[in-house]
Amino acid sequence: MSDTTQQVTSAPKRDRTHWLYLGVLAAVVAGVIVGKVAPDFAVSLEPLGKIFVNLIKMMIAPVIFCTIVLGIGSVRAAATVGKVGGLAFGYFLIMSTAALGIGLVVGNLLEPGSGMNISKAAASQGAKYADQAHAAGGTWEFIQGIVPTTLVSSLTSGSVLQALFVALLVGFALQAMGKTGEPILRGIAAMQKLVFRVLVMILWLAPIGAFGAIATVVGKTGWSAVVQLATLMLAFYLTCLVFVFGVLGVLIRVVSRVSIFKLVRYLAREYMLIVGTSSSESALPRLIAKMEHLGVEKTTVGVVVPTGYSFNLDGTAIYLTMASIFIADAMGKPLSIGEQIGLLVFMIVASKGAAGVTGAGLATLAGGLQSHRPELLDGVGLIVGIDRFMSEARAVTNFSGNAVATVLIGTWTKTLDPERVRAVLNKEIPFDETTMVDDHGPVETTPEDPKPEQPEKSLQPA
Repeated sequence: MSDTTQQVTSAPKRDRTHWLYLGVLAAVVAGVIVGKVAPDFAVSLEPLGKIFVNLIKMMIAPVIFCTIVLGIGSVRAAATVGKVGGLAFGYFLIMSTAALGIGLVVGNLLEPGSGMNISKAAASQGAKYADQAHAAGGTWEFIQGIVPTTLVSSLTSGSVLQALFVALLVGFALQAMGKTGEPILRGIAAMQKLVFRVLVMILWLAPIGAFGAIATVVGKTGWSAVVQLATLMLAFYLTCLVFVFGVLGVLIRVVSRVSIFKLVRYLAREYMLIVGTSSSESALPRLIAKMEHLGVEKTTVGVVVPTGYSFNLDGTAIYLTMASIFIADAMGKPLSIGEQIGLLVFMIVASKGAAGVTGAGLATLAGGLQSHRPELLDGVGLIVGIDRFMSEARAVTNFSGNAVATVLIGTWTKTLDPERVRAVLNKEIPFDETTMVDDHGPVETTPEDPKPEQPEKSLQPA
């Protein structure tokens, strides 16, 4: 009996996906080498990266729909969702403002653009991204875009907010149906398992996508653009590190008694995926699955994570701040403190409307400069060459901010199991990479059922 139990418990520990993410790292290194040695060939590999990111984006709407519907539909009290949503929006506003403030302070202290001579060749690049900013629309276009044309189109349009909106409606409708809606919930639960299984299959293509994306960037820009603007890149990366491990790290330690270092280690594979694709969206489905496995209730995860991907863009806020100051200093037309505050208040609002738009960071930056200081618009072309490298830090910071936000809001709303969090972060309860679906159930059931925990503890020494 003991031999068979040991065999059963040891089987799930075989994790072949370990090699997958080592493959992603190897692909990134190979992409850099190919981009340097054969730049023309590297540029032709651009479709590889785009195809992989599109495959991931294809799965985001189904994952969000299933997660939110199951989370809300299985909760009896609708007030719980409203409380989570209200806290989430308030927290997102405060943290975005803090991120802007940190970027503003660092940008003014370092002045990375001072002493640079800008060529007028950047004018065409600035106009290009200004056009993208106008295409993103204003506030009313953003609000109007949340409502899909049909119920099904919310899952096919590629809009995270549309999928979130319809999932909320369906979740509350099933909640109101009571027992009548239980068969539908079971069907959606089965659909969720199917969606995650398809996602796991797609993720095996991650090394190919990462290789194509990195090779294309190095082939296009070469090393000259990176070396020329190394100061800005280094300052931005350091600021993001300070924000994640300083601000967010202290906050999660004080509020939730969770180590930011252990949380980062727990999400290490997601960080590899983001660095390889330069897109935090590629890790969104995995973040949802891992936060549920960590011990945060499905309802909280379903509301906080998708909403945070549109409204909690800490890395983007830091980027907009430092890029604006850099361009103004590089062009010899520095911004006054009043101009900086006015411009950045505009950008934090505009960044919500540009969420999901290709080149959203550059588009929002160009739109803000054109509306406040049109003469600085030409300077956007300065950072086009290294924007892809900076987008990796943006994506990682945005991802970290949403992971921390989920834990914090779970703590404030008491929808987080602290004992399970400690066990998961200490590697006592491994994440199932093969299904990515966790069935640990609502947090409320754990204190009432202490008995199942005892056999697990007795098995650990053996």
